[in-house]
Amino acid sequence: MLPSSPLDDPEKAAHAWARFRRVMRWMMTITVGLVLGSVILLYRSNGMISIHFYIATALGVGFTMLLASALMGLIFLSSGTGHDESVIDQDKPER
Repeated sequence: MLPSSPLDDPEKAAHAWARFRRVMRWMMTITVGLVLGSVILLYRSNGMISIHFYIATALGVGFTMLLASALMGLIFLSSGTGHDESVIDQDKPER
């Protein structure tokens, strides 16, 4: 039988997901700042090349930052709540 996960408790799960959303709000703010900074830096060094270049840069930097922060946030959520410890390793020999 599988051990129960701490995320099965609704109160603990609500707290963990609230913390995840708070981290994601901070990362969204940082991402917007980095996107604006990168577009401004590119404009200052290259001038007006093409609007498509700046749109692609903004989308690329933005999606990369948000995807990386979402995945890292989920890792922290899983590890911080004890959800990782509830997994049974089938390859590990039992004693």
